[in-house]
This record gives sequence, C-alpha cells and structure tokens, in this order.
Amino acid sequence: MKPVVVLDVVGLTPRLLRHMPRLSRLADLGFQAPLGTVLPAVTCSVQSTFLTGTLPAGHGIVGNGWYFRDLGEVYLWRQHNGLVHGEKVWDAARAVAPGYTVANICWWYAMGAEVDWTVTPRPVYHADGRKDPDCYTYPPELHDELSTFPLFSYWGANAGIASSAWICRTAEHVMAAHDPDLTLVYVPHLDYDLQRYGPSSRRAARAAAELDATLGPLLAAADARGATIVALSEYGITDVSRPVDVNRLLRSEGLLHVHTQAGMEYLDPWTSRAFAVADHQVAHVYVKSPDDIAGVAKLCAGLPGVAEVLDRPGQAAYGLDHERSGELVLVAEPDAWFTYYYWLDDAAAPDFARLVEIHRKPGYDPAELFFDPAGPVAARGRAALALLRKKLGMRYSMTVVGLDAGARAVRGSHGRLPADPEDAPVLLCSDASAARGPIAATEVKGLLLELAGLPS
Repeated sequence: MKPVVVLDVVGLTPRLLRHMPRLSRLADLGFQAPLGTVLPAVTCSVQSTFLTGTLPAGHGIVGNGWYFRDLGEVYLWRQHNGLVHGEKVWDAARAVAPGYTVANICWWYAMGAEVDWTVTPRPVYHADGRKDPDCYTYPPELHDELSTFPLFSYWGANAGIASSAWICRTAEHVMAAHDPDLTLVYVPHLDYDLQRYGPSSRRAARAAAELDATLGPLLAAADARGATIVALSEYGITDVSRPVDVNRLLRSEGLLHVHTQAGMEYLDPWTSRAFAVADHQVAHVYVKSPDDIAGVAKLCAGLPGVAEVLDRPGQAAYGLDHERSGELVLVAEPDAWFTYYYWLDDAAAPDFARLVEIHRKPGYDPAELFFDPAGPVAARGRAALALLRKKLGMRYSMTVVGLDAGARAVRGSHGRLPADPEDAPVLLCSDASAARGPIAATEVKGLLLELAGLPS
C-alpha cells in the first residue's frame, strides 16, 4: 500500500489556484480535474460525501446543522461521527487490508470515528462560563505531543492563518511520529477573507498566496514520505451582496413563534408552524403541518433573493431527500445568502446574537467574522475589557458581533451548486497514473482507495 495524504483546502478554485504555485505543482506532477460538489455545498455535507461516496440522502448530513425533531432543538456543528451514516473510506479499506491506519486532522465529525489518530478543535468550557482554547485527541496521549490549538484564529473576527498553520504542523508531526496510511487534513484559511471581502478581492488573492506558503512544509513532508498527495475543495465561494431574512418573513406571517426571557426573544420551534435553519445559501424550512407546506412554499418563493423552493421530490433530484431535511429547502440567488435572524427589533435579540456562538444560534452567522461594522473601535474595546475580566478570573461576555453586519460587510458565500467552472471545486493529485476527467464528489472515496492500491 502507498500512503495517501488528503488536503481539504476549503474554498479552493481554479481562479485562486493561480496564486498558489506550490499547490499547483501537484497538477504539474500528476493531474488536475474539476470536482463536483453536492447540495448543499457546505463543509459537513460535502466532507461526508467524500468519505462515504453517497449523497446527503444516504449519509444524512443535510447541512452544517439541522432541526433535530426528536429533541425539538436546532443544532449546528455537532462533532460525533455516529451522525454520519454509511460505510466510510477507512471501513472499505480495512475490509481488504485489516491493518490500514488513518489519521484525521480536523476533518468534521471526527469524534468517535473509527480511526487511529484524531485531532479536532474542542474548547474547554469551564463551569463559570469561561471558554479556553484546546483540542480533543485520540489516543488521549497525543494531546501531550501538541501545542495549544489557537482556537480564536480558527473562527471569529480574529480568524486567520495561525489556525491553518497549526493544523499543518500537527499533520506533519502525526505523519512523522505515527506514519498513517491515510492522513486527512482540513485547511480552512480561505474560508475567512473570501467571506469577508469576496473572492474577487485583492484580500482573497493575498489569502491564497499566504496559505500556499503555509502549505509548503506539509507538502514537502508528504512528498518525502513517498505519499500520494490529493488536494481538493468542498465548494467555491462566490461574491454576494444581499442577505435574505427568511425567518423574519415567516414571523411576520404568524408562522414562526418566539418565547421571551429576560427581555430577549428565543426561537420557539415546538410551537412554530414554520421556521428556517439558515446555512449560507441554503435554508431548510421545517413546516409542522402538511396542510401548511404549499402555502409556505408559495410565500418563500415570493421572497426576493430566493431562487428555488424544493419540496420532497425537488430535494430528491439533488439527493437531499432525507428525514433530517426540512419539508422545504430554499436555495438563494447567486448574489444572496440566508440569515438566521428571527427577531424584528434588535433590542429583543438574544444575547448570543452579539457573540461568536456557533452552537447556540439556530443557523449560520457569517457576521461572526467581523468586529461590529457599526462600531468596530467600540467592539474591540469591549473585547479588550472582556479579555481583562477573563485574566482576572471573572465572568465575561465577548459582545463584538454586529446585528447589521450581513447587509454591510459579508461579501462571499457558498452553498449553491456552482455556475462557473472557475469558481467550482477542484481536485489536484500528484499521481499522474490516476489521471481522469471531471470527478464527482461521490467518486472521491473510490479514488482514495485506488491511490492506496486497494480495490474500490
């Protein structure tokens, strides 16, 4: 068997590859091919397709989160691998090569996966409300071999190259110390400035060049092991200019309900007739009564910024017809994206709306990538005060996220299927003997087995 290293370079497209000579060299040695994605084109769904070879209707990951009907709660960014149904690539490999070893360095749904080495972000949530950077590892002793994970450069207003550099160094260490047959490495850096400034901005080109330099030592280390290197992307990020407030529409029509505590409004999914879980350019709309589906579909279809409203047959056409999906799935127009906002007055917004809080918000919030554009200096001041309170061992709240940031700042998004090949995902491979034309996301699993010298 030959070792294989897979770099999931989030947001990589042919357009950005022009600024990345080190990564481009893989194509010079081997080949480059257009890579298909899935609907929704978001991290958790696409990674699960890569690893299982099935569409969301098969593996069940219908987005970065969904409404858990049996719990009555919306959850995003869960981490347990048991949520992903189907045979994973390591299961298929071990069926013919029982000793096949795998390292997962920050791919999603890492916890509980049947791999040999796991590293994934996992903050320390203290009893007094403090949150400190850390990561989960398997085996546990691997934790002592690593430096502290730079959590606050992984997401939020300070997200930047430090987290991707840490991930790359960690992958180098695991390869050198443990020599896995398959090494999966998640590299998120392009996600940040492309959403902040748009993929056509100078900042996007600069981010691509910065990441290329950071990848250099990892590429060299993989090459020195004699590994086949695959670099791929889950989606391309495209320019956007307008948010779509689908939950505010549903509330104004009396379909979405809230409950109020301490003057703050919280989504009430138990009593709502319809509400949406926003996820970039896709939104799952959960409709309580079958009698309401047609009316809600018509209402959403008339909302500016909505390109498609998919009922169950429509979802089936994209391989998205799973019980976890909403009764309706909305797809945004190319220049639009969905907010999760459900309150009608900012004074009633819940406190978590102004925080970097990926687990409590009932939808994705790209405004977390910015200090409040309405008052960035004041937001940085609040952040500094919060850090001081943290150092003194006091409770603190990092209220830095603006409630109007979507309309004023977000310039890039994803989730739709790509229209332009220049903005679509791409796959690079250092093994010329495996060269082929366009590759579907469902074919990646088989390609990895083939590159390892195993039957697919």
